[in-house]
Amino acid sequence: MTLKEGTNNHTYVVEKIRIELNLERRLEALGLTEGSQITVLNNDKKGAMTVKFRGTRFAFGRRIADNIFVKVAAV
Repeated sequence: MTLKEGTNNHTYVVEKIRIELNLERRLEALGLTEGSQITVLNNDKKGAMTVKFRGTRFAFGRRIADNIFVKVAAV
């Protein structure tokens, strides 16, 4: 599933990121890599979504969120 399909207050594990190389490198520099846990804070499914990873909140646009593939994190 993609991150954009994620629901509020659920934690996911990043499986892969498929986006242009320069943006992928920027996300890696921020700490979002394969295997990272990411929590969806606000996803109204209309535009940008708010997520939290590595202790910091970020806003992702639809294009970015549609290219991050995740799975539900084990509890």
